[in-house]
Amino acid sequence: MIRYMPVRIRLTLFCKSILIFRGCSSFQTWIGGIFLLSLILGTPQQAAGGQRAKAKHTEAIPASEFSRLVREFSEPGGYFQSRNLASNETSYLHIVNKLTELRVSGGAYIGVGPEQNFTYIAKIRPNIAFIVDIRRQAVLEHLLYKAVFHRAKDRAEFLSFLFSRPLSETRSEARGSLLDLLNYIFHAPTTNERFSENLAAIRTSIEQDFKFPLSSEDMESLTSVYRAFWQSNLRIAYGYGFPTLGELILEKDLEGNEGNFLAGEQDYRFVRELQERNRVIPVVGDFAGRKALAAVASYLRGNGYTISAFYTSNVEEYLFQDEVFGNFVENIRRLPFSDRTVFIRSVKAFLGPHPAWVPGDNMITLLQKFPVFLEDYRQGLYPDYWSLVTTHYIAGSK
Repeated sequence: MIRYMPVRIRLTLFCKSILIFRGCSSFQTWIGGIFLLSLILGTPQQAAGGQRAKAKHTEAIPASEFSRLVREFSEPGGYFQSRNLASNETSYLHIVNKLTELRVSGGAYIGVGPEQNFTYIAKIRPNIAFIVDIRRQAVLEHLLYKAVFHRAKDRAEFLSFLFSRPLSETRSEARGSLLDLLNYIFHAPTTNERFSENLAAIRTSIEQDFKFPLSSEDMESLTSVYRAFWQSNLRIAYGYGFPTLGELILEKDLEGNEGNFLAGEQDYRFVRELQERNRVIPVVGDFAGRKALAAVASYLRGNGYTISAFYTSNVEEYLFQDEVFGNFVENIRRLPFSDRTVFIRSVKAFLGPHPAWVPGDNMITLLQKFPVFLEDYRQGLYPDYWSLVTTHYIAGSK
């Protein structure tokens, strides 16, 4: 608080401290003067320390350090029932206004899955983000996305590079609405040569710019993911019968507003800049495992971060099925959190009649505060997954 003291008061106290020194009659009085002067002026170390702490949370992480974090925090890849190249959660925007209302912002973000994380990152504006997914393919997909962000200065170039569809010479499609831009990308011609050139550029970015070595198996998986985006275009989806990525990008919040990170250049720019500073870090990890989340927790605590949000999707459903939910709770306890830290959960609508369900949506997106979760768990209020998602949840609002 001393650093906010008005200058006039500082000068007055400074003069008084000088008088104390001049009239010192005892060692105790002299020490008192020293103490008063230190309170007034502060120490260079304190001032510099505050600036360093602030800079530490915003400066770029070196590529070699980014690569080390990905590799050393990761566990061996695990199994999931789907490739999960795109989200399937039509309700993902329903809680964005509630996040603002609850002042969920800054700090550190943890998430799981593919592109929906970018929208939550754009809304929360964290200083650092970790994407923790049990599938190694998910980490490679996020490295692919990182390479696309790296080469695309705006939304139009991002979509052009992601789907290997060239922009027009005039780039008029970049000046229209989001729907206009998606329509252009959907109908734009492409060639195998463009796909191959883009894939080579992505590999170069990952291995040279991001300092992340790709094994032959990694390269095979990366090629498979990128080919799926190229061949399916905006029709790429979680699976047959699920919403396409194009449809998800056009989803709206509960007030009828577009909110995807590609809906506006400002949101896109924030996510890209965070990626460029190597502050979106994908990690292979099991939420109930012993290594990945523990390593993330140790890193965040050691560097003075507090979690703002943890997007779990519906992973907790599988943790209950595998009877390892208690291990997940132990990992949560390790994380640095505050009274404002929240879970972001997505619940399958067909599991039961949930009060927060919005007709027409296949999923229900909910929030819950960390301290409430831990207290409820301590009291034994979560005998099963349905109890978890229907107890002390926070629904979206207009």
